[in-house]
Amino acid sequence: MKLLRRAASPAAASALVSVLGLGVLFTSVAAAVGVRIASVARRVVTPAPRVADVEVLAVDRGAQTITLSRTPDTQLPGRYGVFTNGAGYVKLGAVLSQDASSVTRKLLSHIDAGTRLGPHASFSGWYFDEPDQLHLPFTHEIVETPVGPSPAWLFPSGRGDVWAILVHGRGTTRAETLRAVPPLHAAGVSALVVSYRNDGEAPASRSGLYGLGATEWRDIDAAMTWARERGAERIVLMGWSMGGAIVLQTAVNSPGRDAIVGLMLDSPVVDWRIVLDYHARELGVPDFAARAAMGTLSKPWTARAAGAGRGVRFDDLDMVARAGELTVPILILHSDDDGFVPSDASHALARARPDLVTMETFTVARHTKLWNYDEGRWTGAIRAWLTARGLNAQA
Repeated sequence: MKLLRRAASPAAASALVSVLGLGVLFTSVAAAVGVRIASVARRVVTPAPRVADVEVLAVDRGAQTITLSRTPDTQLPGRYGVFTNGAGYVKLGAVLSQDASSVTRKLLSHIDAGTRLGPHASFSGWYFDEPDQLHLPFTHEIVETPVGPSPAWLFPSGRGDVWAILVHGRGTTRAETLRAVPPLHAAGVSALVVSYRNDGEAPASRSGLYGLGATEWRDIDAAMTWARERGAERIVLMGWSMGGAIVLQTAVNSPGRDAIVGLMLDSPVVDWRIVLDYHARELGVPDFAARAAMGTLSKPWTARAAGAGRGVRFDDLDMVARAGELTVPILILHSDDDGFVPSDASHALARARPDLVTMETFTVARHTKLWNYDEGRWTGAIRAWLTARGLNAQA
């Protein structure tokens, strides 16, 4: 009791204040880091709107040109599109001129004289944004999935027993995959273009969050059942970006995987850790925080605490580590300058399973824009791969 009443010396008081100050600082820093980790974890699994990533600098309606800010994507050769505020989706043709800050491209869509465009737009590799633009017969369908009725487009072709199910990527919709329908149709392969949970077209799951392939594969499994009930006997699954992860999960988890005869993957996510590490560096997130965010996501109780749903088991999504479970031929199309999903894991999977994987490597095409950059090569690779496996009814 006397010790409690004894006055502290100035030096002791100063030391105590310093210690308390450091404690408060440490607590504040720890709290800030914890918030950052939780934020990163939520961002990974939360569906987000399309990013307006380019500026619209000028439109010349007489010359049918549009000038955009220069980015690694807007300067690419080929056919693309932009989602604009004012004119909707606008198709773009060849690069006509460029300088250090801008790129002028040919406009392939008409923009009325009275239409005013907003200053920002979202550059896209879709090119086709509606199924009727392909000028091929198709029907609107509904696939019953575990989360409810999900819209799809069916493009019938050929003898009907070989089908392809096309799976779009993260933050996009099924229109992304329309580019693949013409070469499949020409090969006599029917194409089912599907939606899946939380993509804005199919119903949302209870959490409303992405499973990065760990949950979405069930919707593709339902699409396979739907296709088999309508005559599909051999099924090729094709996925873009996160759609590639979904396709790979379907291939190892689906009860109906005996019907799968091949996988085609465009710019696929083969190992999410590599992708998330890359984006953490791009965002300036420290390595330890990025790893902690993945750790947060991998455990159900910490994921729930961070507002990131039930969590994601990254070991289950590492298809390089699980390469031995794959049993069907795989065509991978990936660009080494992808800029969103590094091609490292695709190359690693090709090395792990040279008996199954055919790797078509691009160098300039960026992420999911391989068709746009070199349509002939992209289409030719698919045609040759289908033919070599006896899946081209027109060969």
